[in-house]
Amino acid sequence: MSFAKKTVFITGASRGIGKAIALALAADGARIVIASKTEVPHPKLDGTIYTAAEEVTRAGGEALPLVCDIRDEDQINRAVAAAISHFGGIDILINNASAINLSHTEQLESKRFDLMQQINVRGTFLVSKACIPHLRRGLNPHILTLSPPINLDPRWLGAHVGYTLSKYGMSMVALGLAAELAGDRIASNTLWPRTTIATAAVINLLGGEALASMSRTPQMVADAAYAILRRPSATCTGNHFIDEEVLAAEGVTDFTKYAVDPSKPLAPDLFV
Repeated sequence: MSFAKKTVFITGASRGIGKAIALALAADGARIVIASKTEVPHPKLDGTIYTAAEEVTRAGGEALPLVCDIRDEDQINRAVAAAISHFGGIDILINNASAINLSHTEQLESKRFDLMQQINVRGTFLVSKACIPHLRRGLNPHILTLSPPINLDPRWLGAHVGYTLSKYGMSMVALGLAAELAGDRIASNTLWPRTTIATAAVINLLGGEALASMSRTPQMVADAAYAILRRPSATCTGNHFIDEEVLAAEGVTDFTKYAVDPSKPLAPDLFV
């Protein structure tokens, strides 16, 4: 199944995993809506919605860069309306935008806690809500949310309560939508990496260049997303996917090409 002329609405697509997914689909001729906050260059983060749009175009797709803070419902609704006006519909939604803070409870400021819940849970819910009426008219419509499998083992919750709540909240939205939208043949799944992924969050917030060198590239998650989104939406829904398992099912046996530094051991992800 080709993604040519399909419209894909991606939150947080100006860099990292979101941009990698955008480029993978653009190589098939997809129309990519880049819905992100970064309009001007950030001193510590590479890329803006406009530089990502240029890369999407060079990769073979069409791009619509839109400034969208998914904490603001009005901005979400305007971005979705702009996407419909420009491309005529939405076939796929990628809920990628996310905030991270791994502080323990006593050290986590309330504003940081609120930020994670607003972006990760509320934002995922509201963007999905805005896109659903258009996905109903889409071809093989999918919602793919970048969040982990839900595991109630206390060690996952105890490690970073605020962040885990927000990421599990995203996964609960995804699973709930799978059940709610089954009659509409709209797939809703989650996708999460087996290992850490070399993104700005890993470099700036988690473990610096040392951890990045023990990680895989965003292309790993992008290739897994590409494989999932090609599957029939009526039957491929309600799953917690892990990137390595998805690609193994596609026949990939050697993951060395995804390693930032193949000579280093891989660091497992926080939730796997």
